[in-house]
Amino acid sequence: MRSLLLHLLALLLLSTAARAASLVPVRTDHPRDTMQTFMDAVDDYKEGVQNNDKHQMKRIHDAVRCFYFEGMVGITSDYRRETAILTREIIDRIIVIDYELVPDDPAILSWRLKDTNIWTTQVDAGDRRGQHLFSRNTIEQIRIDWEMVKRDPYLEEGGQGALYSEPWVAQHVPDWTKAKFLLVANWQWIGLFISILLGLVLKVVAQHLLQLAKRFTSKTKVQWDDKIADAIERPVGLLAASLFWIASLRVLQFSGMMLTVMSLVAQVILSIAMIWMIYKLTEVLTDHLKELAARSDSALDDHLVPLINRALKIFIVIIGLLVMFQNLGINVMSVLAGLGLGGLAFALAARDMCANLFGSVMIFLDRPFSIGDWVLIGENEGTVEDIGFRSTRVRTFYNSVISIPNATVANADIDNMGAREYRRIKAFFGLTYDTPPEKMEAFLEGVKNIVEANEYTRKDYYHVVFNGYGNSSLDVMLYCFLKVPDWATELVERQNIYLEILRLASEIGVDFAYPTQSLHIETFPEKEGVREPHRIDEEALAAGASAFGPDGSKSSPHGRGLFVPPYKMARGNDDEV
Repeated sequence: MRSLLLHLLALLLLSTAARAASLVPVRTDHPRDTMQTFMDAVDDYKEGVQNNDKHQMKRIHDAVRCFYFEGMVGITSDYRRETAILTREIIDRIIVIDYELVPDDPAILSWRLKDTNIWTTQVDAGDRRGQHLFSRNTIEQIRIDWEMVKRDPYLEEGGQGALYSEPWVAQHVPDWTKAKFLLVANWQWIGLFISILLGLVLKVVAQHLLQLAKRFTSKTKVQWDDKIADAIERPVGLLAASLFWIASLRVLQFSGMMLTVMSLVAQVILSIAMIWMIYKLTEVLTDHLKELAARSDSALDDHLVPLINRALKIFIVIIGLLVMFQNLGINVMSVLAGLGLGGLAFALAARDMCANLFGSVMIFLDRPFSIGDWVLIGENEGTVEDIGFRSTRVRTFYNSVISIPNATVANADIDNMGAREYRRIKAFFGLTYDTPPEKMEAFLEGVKNIVEANEYTRKDYYHVVFNGYGNSSLDVMLYCFLKVPDWATELVERQNIYLEILRLASEIGVDFAYPTQSLHIETFPEKEGVREPHRIDEEALAAGASAFGPDGSKSSPHGRGLFVPPYKMARGNDDEV
């Protein structure tokens, strides 16, 4: 039992030591540290490959960290790994390192390994400032030097390389294809041409397969699968081609500037294909949301869907570009941090844009109008056509379009004519002064009946009254409301009421007055003096006046009964508007 406990304790201590060792940082404080770290890491990697120890094989990453790859665009992880392995292969064929001869002074700016083109330089900027790393020139020269020494034997006292072997393709191609043109092997040029050709063929094949799939989706009862197939038909071909080209770069074993350029092109094409596909899929999503919004009674979602559509598209394009730049090796966070330095100037320049954006949010939340409403915004009048992030577009009655900034709309007095439940009619009809009282009452009753007969008028509240004595007419006021869906119907029904009143006046025999003036001549030039006044019968006048008093013979305080006011009719309520 005791021996078992001791054995478990030993295993625990070994695992703790291993974890502690794995946490030891890569030392690159001076050239000696860098060289020692690199050589030890490659030795551990080689041992891991021989023993199939995945933990030791990961030490190649520590060796890669001894190189200054920062800022080199299009460098893949395989390229970095191969660079470290080839560097060790070159060293073991040229020199046996005596670490005592390698300087350990951190102040040294650069140092070269004897008889090689392998340099360490002190990094003067970035996160690794002050560290001594293998230089970029070393990285770019490694493959050229390898071609010169790869047939040389290993030094007996050296480490016997890092188990590097040429790619399968390079081992099996004819010798004449290994000759180089523009620093690239002929077989790589041929492979590049075939890769481009096969990628284009794959693009056509992918699109054709999708067209065949559309035959099956067209037979389903749902529509969304057809829309998805239509949306991704063109992007999916470009996506398949770009993925094939990226995979081909690994097989063709490009290096240096050629690998950088080809990787950049392939990554850009892949990113464009992905952004394009997702962008098109958002249209399918918003089409589905529009269908759902059309089924609901609320107009809120009808405004929300276009805003979601635009926000999604902008978000996809921005995020897609940021991811693309990040994949290309550009530090997006540092770029964004650099933009933050000009944040104040940008904020001032974008003040109006932000105001309009918040204005659109307030319009969406407050909902003062909907698309299709007749509105009066300040001095602008027309029908709302679109509500965007920056502005609201209004179609005027001159058929022009006015774009009003949303910040202005949010702060303006908005008269929404389209939100009216009733459209008011307030009109005056002047009858001539020789109209008898009985005809006046009959005219009032007829106008009331016209309002009652029209199917669009509000029946529970309206007025038809003899409103006063004008300068040249007896004034009748019509005050009523129309319940109509739009302005065109309002105009037509208003016209119908006026035509009915015109026919009523003709039927009853009353005339509409127009401005007149009576001129009374007291004297003529051929006559002298002033006309004598008529004799006044005061008793007859007093009797005539008293006849219109209470219980008088001519008294009709409620009219002759020809006209019944609308509010006395037995129905509904008389709530005022």
